[in-house]
Amino acid sequence: MPNFDTIAQQHWFGLILVAVFGFITGLELREYLQQRALELKIDNDKKLTFGTSRTYTFVAIIGYLLYILDESKTLYLSGLILIGLFLALFYYKKLETNHSHTMQPLMTLLVYTYGAIVVSLPLWMLVLVFVIVIFTLNAKPLETKLAKLIEPNEIFTLAKFLLLMGVILPLMPHDQISETIPTSPYKIWLTVVIISAISYLGYLLKRYIFTKQGYFLMGIIGGVYSSTATTIVLAKKAKSLKSYDHNLNAGIVSATGMLYIRLFVLTTIFNPSIIKHIGLPLSLMAVLTFAAAFWVKRHAKKTTIPRAIETDKSNPLEIQVALIFATLFVVMTVITQYVVSHYGHVGLNFLSFIVGFTDIDPFVLSVLTGHFKDITANQISSAILIAAASDNLLKATYAYFFSGRKNTKPAIISLLVLSAITLILGLLL
Repeated sequence: MPNFDTIAQQHWFGLILVAVFGFITGLELREYLQQRALELKIDNDKKLTFGTSRTYTFVAIIGYLLYILDESKTLYLSGLILIGLFLALFYYKKLETNHSHTMQPLMTLLVYTYGAIVVSLPLWMLVLVFVIVIFTLNAKPLETKLAKLIEPNEIFTLAKFLLLMGVILPLMPHDQISETIPTSPYKIWLTVVIISAISYLGYLLKRYIFTKQGYFLMGIIGGVYSSTATTIVLAKKAKSLKSYDHNLNAGIVSATGMLYIRLFVLTTIFNPSIIKHIGLPLSLMAVLTFAAAFWVKRHAKKTTIPRAIETDKSNPLEIQVALIFATLFVVMTVITQYVVSHYGHVGLNFLSFIVGFTDIDPFVLSVLTGHFKDITANQISSAILIAAASDNLLKATYAYFFSGRKNTKPAIISLLVLSAITLILGLLL
């Protein structure tokens, strides 16, 4: 049998807890209403309010007592209905004064549930609810700023992505599709989710946080999103410059540094067993790349932040982008399976060098998630490094042509050297 004193102590503690949280919530709501009255220039004497902080304290206590006094919860539900009627009458009066603000009725109902939360759920849940309430009441300046900053279409796109990630992904079958396509629908969609999430992080950083980027920082942030796209944008900017800008060249190199980090993250997520083979080469190349970027940057003078430079604004969470990537992933998986089956690891190395001149993500993910019987972890690691090497060669070519064959010489030399080192490491594995 449970000890009566222990139960009494728990009820006593719960009563004090909901009373304190109810009182503080009432104080915070009062501060919120006063600030809103100042913003809207409403006379406090003419303002219609639902009680004070003491009222919310009593609401919290009543809710707690009614919840513990009756196991059937009839009293608690009756109290909820009664408070609801009072709030309906109160809101009707507010509408008569041309005020449709619903904050006070909502907060009253929320405070009434404090008692039920304390009794039925862990203590941290009440603390979490209380913290969310306080943050929400103080979030109006942030809300206004975000509403002006974020485009509505992006919110809708994010909602669709969360639906596909949280609902569609768990429903995908885990069985391999066929011998020709050595992967499962779940892995196909998981690759879409992961690669989109990583790209979206870079997209958010460069669009909403680091809105005023220097060339070097732009290279790092843009490299999270796409090192190739960032290289093209910076090379086009170099074409309009009268002379070398070492910060810009360093930015191109640093974008490639993020490529190695991106490959490290993808390998860790999709095939952790490979990381012991490729982790050291990728880490070494990331260090060498950023060292090269700082070496190029050491000659840079302080330059003004570029205002006109922009990267691709397409949202990586758009459904069309996700479907295209899924299609490329499946196609690359089929091609990789065919090459491995007929030509072995030599054919895989040749294929990896060729695909490096396109988007390497679908290929890298295909070799990380595929089930290839005759290919070892070292050979998979070699293929990834060779693809990265040819991708660096492609970016050096882009830097040459898009810059009008000028002002990107330091970046081109760095990319060619990094490409050669990466290729050697890939062939030695």
